[in-house]
Amino acid sequence: MKLNIKGRFFRNRRTNWKKRIKESVPGWLFVLPLVFGMAMFTLYPVVQSFIYGFHRYNDAAVYEFIGLGNLKTMFTTDREEILKVFSNTFLYAAISVPLNLFLSYFLAVIVNQKLKGVQVYRVLYYLPVVIPGVISGVIFSQMFDNTNFGLFNSWMQALGKKEPFPFFSSADTAMFSAIFMNFWTIGASMILWLSALKNIPAGLYEAAKIDGAGVLTRVFKITIPMSTPMIFYNLITGIIGALQTNATMVYASNGGRGPDDSLYFIAVKIYTEFSSGYYGHASAIAWVLFIVIALLTFVTFKTNKWVYTGDQ
Repeated sequence: MKLNIKGRFFRNRRTNWKKRIKESVPGWLFVLPLVFGMAMFTLYPVVQSFIYGFHRYNDAAVYEFIGLGNLKTMFTTDREEILKVFSNTFLYAAISVPLNLFLSYFLAVIVNQKLKGVQVYRVLYYLPVVIPGVISGVIFSQMFDNTNFGLFNSWMQALGKKEPFPFFSSADTAMFSAIFMNFWTIGASMILWLSALKNIPAGLYEAAKIDGAGVLTRVFKITIPMSTPMIFYNLITGIIGALQTNATMVYASNGGRGPDDSLYFIAVKIYTEFSSGYYGHASAIAWVLFIVIALLTFVTFKTNKWVYTGDQ
């Protein structure tokens, strides 16, 4: 009797497994293209770039293992250029990320109010996000044209300014112009802020009003603390995006490097090395950038005690 029960148990178990496998086949068929795409266009390039980083590999059909030779080149032969691209990139990130956070948060607070036509403004602020980066770069290259034919300069000329503003044609103003252009897509962060503001319980504000809390008190004691998870998320993604920026290749002179290399960012350096055929060297720089981003992300996560988690 025990043997029959045991045999029936294993038969039922095999039947259940066959049934589960049969039922999961359609799901796997739907997922398979995504898995294949991730493997071919994400995992494979990542592994290959890691391998290339330890080789001298260029257009001259040279492919030889050199170990840490590319890193040695970065910090010896290319030392000044590497310091330049990293300092430019960190300067851009240090200014653009806080400004982006503040302005997008300010917009979110405005469009979160019960105003007439506020839905239209939400759409208008987000609309630039759906425009491809290359097209945005072309648009801004025309708007920031350093002659009187550029949109901004034509406006300033109409207001009485005779000399055109240099924008991307001068090393003194190129960084400012690139940071200003970054505000074009703050609508993406604004939408995230808006979702965070919508999730704050209205009862908290009502209770604060009853206790006599003013507008500023409610902002600093309720709105901002309850928004810290989204502040943290936007901070992380903002840092990663700023360190990877390469939009200057579309609108800046000198192959995206800008006048006097004022816009020579890390991603532009990587692109320049790849387009010049130095695949091994470019891969090594890309992995150094990855390590820098990973370290900054790790430090940010380790210092996130100010983020509201709901258990506080």
